[in-house]
Amino acid sequence: MKALQYTAYGRNPVVNDVPEPVPGPGEILVRVAGAALNPLDVKIGAGRVQEYFPINFPSIVGTDLAGTVERIGPGVKGWGIGDAVITRTDPTVGGAVAEYAVVPATSLVAAPTMTSLDIAAGLATAAATAWQAVTEIAELKSGQKVLVHAGAGGVGSFVIQLAHRTGAHVVTTVSNAAAEIVRKLGADEIIDYTSVDFRTAVSDVDVVVDSVGGETEVRSLDVLKPGGLLVSLPVPPDFERAAARGLRAEFVFHASDAERLAKVVAIANEGFDVVVDRTVRLSGAADAFDYLAQGHAKGKVIVQP
Repeated sequence: MKALQYTAYGRNPVVNDVPEPVPGPGEILVRVAGAALNPLDVKIGAGRVQEYFPINFPSIVGTDLAGTVERIGPGVKGWGIGDAVITRTDPTVGGAVAEYAVVPATSLVAAPTMTSLDIAAGLATAAATAWQAVTEIAELKSGQKVLVHAGAGGVGSFVIQLAHRTGAHVVTTVSNAAAEIVRKLGADEIIDYTSVDFRTAVSDVDVVVDSVGGETEVRSLDVLKPGGLLVSLPVPPDFERAAARGLRAEFVFHASDAERLAKVVAIANEGFDVVVDRTVRLSGAADAFDYLAQGHAKGKVIVQP
């Protein structure tokens, strides 16, 4: 089969011919319909997260996939050939951007029926991370005000939708080109970060969900109300800086979790938009990876093997 592989840290991944994997005990072989690329994949390939997610070369890129059950390993029950499934693999294992992938049966969740199977792959990390940030960490409630940075991004687009569902007042920073996207997702106020300092446009915020980091994290503290919460996605925030100002800060360290993903799928079946920047065939996966690494994608980049 063909797969997109890391061959060394700091090198662009390449599409190679590799042996089709065989499911062992407790595993299932999935025919991949779609695989979603994530910023984490870029960090893994660059070697920036070796402390947390070391990999052995060559290694197949990607954690997020959706597809159909092709073969079932010994001891697996509850799944049948042809079942539509979605999963997120361990980042140290990867394996998503390929024609087939072997995954633990316990990691699988029935795919949503209201989203095409290839696009459903975009839920696995981004939507589940958004769920973790909005529901588990922030515990966002109706009437609260939330500021979502990079609202047109993979995670941000889901944060907006989840926050809107709670009845919160949703403010987001995006470029003007993405304004209509986030408006349709449920944003109440839109700030064009390319021309406006968000600190002059919003205040008394209960929760900031930041997927940018750096100076954006520092400036976000200025718009939080006393006791407000900064939820950081890319890196652990400066907890001491926040505490010194009477604020709270939390870091979302997302881990593969079938139970959480099942909750996201349930919402997807009620109506959950997966914002897709582009879809590409596996032959174009290396270029798609490079595009994502540039940081300008609006929504998800999906590879269709």
